[in-house]
Formats: sequence, C-alpha cells, structure tokens
Amino acid sequence: MTAEPPERLDFLPWEYSATASDKDRARQVARRSSLAGTVELAPDAFVAESAAVFCDRLEMGERSYIAAHAYVTGKITLGADTTINPYAVVRGRITLGDGVRIGAHASLIAFNHGTAPDRPIFQQPHTALGITVGDDVWIGSNVIIVDGVTIGPHSIIGAGAVVTKDVEEWSVMVGNPARKIRDRRTTEANPTKHLSDRLAAFATRAREQTSVLLKRCYDGERFVDRPGLDHPPTIRPWCDAIEISDLLLRRTPDGHTRDDLVRRLRPLQDDSDLLQGPTNYHVLCVGYALQLLGSCFERRIDTAFTEDQLAQLPWARNAWSAGAGIDALGTAIARNLNDHSDPGPLATLMGWLTLNADPATGMWGQPDPDNGWLQVVNGFYRLTRGTYAQFGLPLPYPEATIKTVLTHTQDSRHFTGNAYNACNVLDVIHPLWLAAKQTDFARAEGQRWAEHQLTTILDHWTDGAGFAFAPNGSDDHAIPGLQGTEMWLAIIWLLADYLGHSDALAYHPRGVHRPEPLLTTQRIGVRT
Repeated sequence: MTAEPPERLDFLPWEYSATASDKDRARQVARRSSLAGTVELAPDAFVAESAAVFCDRLEMGERSYIAAHAYVTGKITLGADTTINPYAVVRGRITLGDGVRIGAHASLIAFNHGTAPDRPIFQQPHTALGITVGDDVWIGSNVIIVDGVTIGPHSIIGAGAVVTKDVEEWSVMVGNPARKIRDRRTTEANPTKHLSDRLAAFATRAREQTSVLLKRCYDGERFVDRPGLDHPPTIRPWCDAIEISDLLLRRTPDGHTRDDLVRRLRPLQDDSDLLQGPTNYHVLCVGYALQLLGSCFERRIDTAFTEDQLAQLPWARNAWSAGAGIDALGTAIARNLNDHSDPGPLATLMGWLTLNADPATGMWGQPDPDNGWLQVVNGFYRLTRGTYAQFGLPLPYPEATIKTVLTHTQDSRHFTGNAYNACNVLDVIHPLWLAAKQTDFARAEGQRWAEHQLTTILDHWTDGAGFAFAPNGSDDHAIPGLQGTEMWLAIIWLLADYLGHSDALAYHPRGVHRPEPLLTTQRIGVRT
C-alpha cells in the first residue's frame, strides 16, 4: 500500500492510527523528538510536522493531536481525546480537559498586556492568568478566548464567539461578547442552528427585494409610506427609504444620489417645540438620515428648556408623549454635540431624569386603568433611546425596569389585533436589550418572549413590499410600507441580538434604531 503524504496526516491526524505507514510512524517519532522543553506525550498522541509548537511544557493524553499549522506555545496540557485543529492558536498557560475539540482558526490566548496611556503598547507590562477548559467541550472555528477564562465541562462555544468571562458547565454560548443562549441538556433538537438559519434566509430574501420594495414606494416625485393612500406628503418616508437602503444594501436608494438627498433634507430642519411639538420626530429621522449620508443639520438646534417644563409633561396619563418629547430633546442635544461640538444642557437633563426615575419600577410615570403599563413602557423606550442609550449611560434601575416591562408583556390587549404593531414590540425589546447590558436578571423569561416575537414576525414579510406596521391589523396600517419595514427590520435585529443570533442577519442598524450610542461617555465628559 502506498503511504499517504505527510501533508494529509497533518490535516487529517485522526487517520494516523489506522492508515500511517512505517515511514509515517518513523517521521512522527522524529517529530516528537524534535520538540523542545519538557514533553510528556501519550504513545498515540500526534503532532503535525507543519505545526509551530514551541512549548516550555507540553503534555498530551491518549489519542490527542495537534493538527497542521497550529501555533502552540507556553505551558500546555491536553487531556485524552483532545484535539487542536488546523490553524488554531493556543498560547500561554492553558489546560484542556478530556474530549475537548478546538476548531480551526480558534485562538486561546492566555496572556495580556496593559493599556496605560503613559507608554507605547509594546512597552506595556504583561499579565498571565491562564485558561482552563473542562472535559467534553467543543470550541468552534474562529472562537476567541481571552486570558483568565474558565470554560465549564460539557459546554459548546459557537463559531466566531468571543469569550471574555467564565462559562458555566453545560452552556451553549454564541456572539461577541459570548452569551449563553441555552443549556446543552435541553431536549430541543439544535434550536440555535434552526433559528440562525431562518434569520439568514430572511435577511437574504429581504436584501434581494430591497430595490423592488423601495421602487414600489416611490411615485415618481417623492417617497410615500404606503402607495395608493391619500395621505399628505411628509419627510419621514424619505428618511425610512434612506435607512432601509443603507441597512440592507449599504448605499442610497436607486435613482437618488447622496448629494441630491442631502440637498432635499438639510433645508427642512424643523426643531420647533421639541418637548411637545407635533414634528419632534423630525429631529430623529432627518438627523440620522443625514448622518447616514455623511452630512448633518445646517444649524445648531435650540435645546433650551427648564426643569419645570420637564415636570409639566403629561407623565400621569400620556407618558408616551412625555417620553417622545425627552427623546427629541436628548437627540437634539446629541446632534448639537456630534455635529457642532456643543453639549448644551445635557447634564441638567440627565440629572433631572435620574432623580425622577421611580426606583420601584425603573420607569417615569405610573400605570393607568385604561392602558395598564402601555403608556409608561412605551414612554420609557422613547425617553431612554434618546438619552441613556444614545449617550451610552447606564439605566438608573435596570432590574426594576426588566420586571416592569415583563409584567407589561403579560397584558395581551397590547399585543393582538391592531395593537400587535411595531411600536408596541419595539418598546419592549429595546428596554430588555438595553437593561441586559447591565444585568442578567430574568433573562430566561425575556428570551422566551423574544423568541416567540421573532419567530412570529418573520412570517409576516410580504414579498416585494416588506412589513406592515400592524401585520394583523384591520385598517390601513396592515398595508406593508416603509415605516413598518424600517421598524421591523430594526426590531428583528434587536430580538436576534438579545437571543445571540444577530450575526446571522449580516446587517446592523446605523440610523434611528442603531444599537450603539451616538456619543460615548468619554466624549461627552459624563462620569458613570
């Protein structure tokens, strides 16, 4: 029998025990002898000739292997049946239990260096805590595990995850940073892959139909939200069209240049009566549309207010309206700082909001007999979107917020029929998603709600037309249009990200519903 070339066994080392020729085995003996440092290898362990192995100490258990072009240094221990696959990087003081699989191109780096501003990076001192991986762990391709992490036994780290904290046993982790999406012992057959596959298929379908969808909503002179309706022209459909095209295609809508769109939007700046004016959403939609186009408002926005004006907003019976006013005001302050380097009254606004948040509910305002928590929760979303989220500031009472929002989700009046709409779902998932940055409180309950919402809305996409604002409604809001499509695309991203699946969508909101802050605390000079 002709011996297999050594390159094959380097890449397929599991074939070594059954197919290696005498010559192959002699080469492996020589390879083992060439390893420097303290080496303790089981008789049937395998080290690829092409692997860069420069260890101070290397221990390998029975049937373990290091495959082609792996980069392995430091003090490394592999248990029995543990494998380091091609192109993986394993460096530092690392202990791998029995039955561990490290996928191709994964990186386990068990050291770090400082980042102090007083010296260049290459002169920073090093630290090394070590990495420990328990028995029966699968680490997928392109995973990154940083120094100091312990991976509990029987866990799965999904491809591309970045693990920065310890992982409990039996965990299934995905995302960047990695988050737990379920316990491996659950009986559901591969729900992670199923949902990720659905999201990927949906995003592909939406992307392929974006140009047709936008063309449907352009009447030859202007964008309209829902074609065929006799509604007065507004600026929001233009902004929604710009956001949808940027989100899915990363370019301007067909037939519209960047310069033409900027010339249309910039002169329309309308920032009158931010707190209670009928056009206060204009600051959001036009401001972010201009940002996507690489432009901004022509002039500074007037953000003057008094604390008495904030207190007189209709918190008692119309907290959504009050929150919308705060959203517009906070966004105007953010736009002035981002576009004109003018922070304005930001500290005064944030101080008033933080002092007036209810510690028991995490909210501003109280429920009423007619609507329950609807006005309060919806107002909370608008308020925090334009302030805490937009400036990257922590919520005052995240656990109380989650408890109140989840209580609201139990009120079926607001999630059926016409009430099952983009606003009502967005105004729940964004607070849950935002609060989850600070706490894992009630995460399992929140994820059950989110998964139900996500699997439900994916079925409501209309080919060539997108989403309706209220897919189950009985009025014209059940007609697919630009507003519904822009909002639901962002909602789907938030739901997916809360569940650890947003990477499957291959799109990321950058406009009104962007997940990242518009400004950071370092830039605005606010201490947290």
